[in-house]
Amino acid sequence: VQLQASGGGLVQPGGSLRLSCAASGFTLDYYYAIGWFRQAPGKEREGVSCISSVDDSTYHADSVEGRLTISRDNAKNTVHLQMNSLKPEDTAVYYCAAEAYGNCPVDPDYWGQGTQVTVSS
Repeated sequence: VQLQASGGGLVQPGGSLRLSCAASGFTLDYYYAIGWFRQAPGKEREGVSCISSVDDSTYHADSVEGRLTISRDNAKNTVHLQMNSLKPEDTAVYYCAAEAYGNCPVDPDYWGQGTQVTVSS
């Protein structure tokens, strides 16, 4: 059972990235709530987005509302996090996590490794 986060990189302020969270060993369908978390240097990890297994509803932290979109791609067993209008304060290591039969906020059963997002000119 493994989660693999990818898609991070260096982007200029105002730019976009799409992060992906791919599962192996289990199916990331509607039985799993998926959350994206981030941790910036010297700061605590915070949840930024999640999608529920109950009704597929989504939640975004106030700091990212309107700029981030979380979605499922069941055919690819992947959850995406589309990040638009990125700001320097979005710089962090981003992690995905899964909770079986979960709702938002996610209380993870599984964690993926992080992917670095750096927003800088």
